[in-house]
Amino acid sequence: MDASLAGKDVTRSQKPTEDEKLFKARTSHDRHFIDTDPWRVLRIQAEFVEGFDTLAGLGPAVSIFGSARTSQNDAMYLAAVEIARLLAEAGLVVITGGGPGIMEAGNKGAKLGGGVSVGLNIELPFEQGSNPYVEIPIDFHYFFVRKTMFVKYAQAFVILPGGFGTLDELFEAMTLIQTGKIRNFPVILFGSQYWRGLLDWLRTTMLAEGKISPADLDLLVVSDSPQEVCDLILEAMKEKI
Repeated sequence: MDASLAGKDVTRSQKPTEDEKLFKARTSHDRHFIDTDPWRVLRIQAEFVEGFDTLAGLGPAVSIFGSARTSQNDAMYLAAVEIARLLAEAGLVVITGGGPGIMEAGNKGAKLGGGVSVGLNIELPFEQGSNPYVEIPIDFHYFFVRKTMFVKYAQAFVILPGGFGTLDELFEAMTLIQTGKIRNFPVILFGSQYWRGLLDWLRTTMLAEGKISPADLDLLVVSDSPQEVCDLILEAMKEKI
């Protein structure tokens, strides 16, 4: 998911999202706090319940991430369609952020492969509806609830070229795996040329300065082949059986 969606700029005149309302600091003189924030917990709870209830019976799934700005004739869009198609034909559910670009490609590929296509849509200051290939849509107001669903129901992450939102999902997964909060599952970066600069920086700066260990870099796999992506995920799943 790329939160910058289709190159649109966020302006302060737009309606605040539920995330913005939640994180807004309030003063002790603002009595409205008593009437809103405590009750917002129930809305958050409801989103968790809806997500868990809808996705509990999915079966093995893969979450696919990438830029919402990717056009339908882009090579990465076509690659995402092929990756998702192969995964679906192998019996895996495909989960995306439900929007355009790479997300749409993932859901399209899942449909072409005869599999289940899930879209976890997020409320943003500008409109984002689910793409037409989503079979199971769920709408979220809160990023942190939605991110829980991406991780909880996935056996792997496939990260295609994207922006801040894509990097957020990537490093969320890396942090959870590195700290032992979740099991180690494949995190695959697709498109070696796009990711080369980031990986070089991780090695020559972050690793060189001792901020991460060599084993941490082994948590990432890079591929340029849709078939290899599918094979890596299926092999990792067999090893856990």
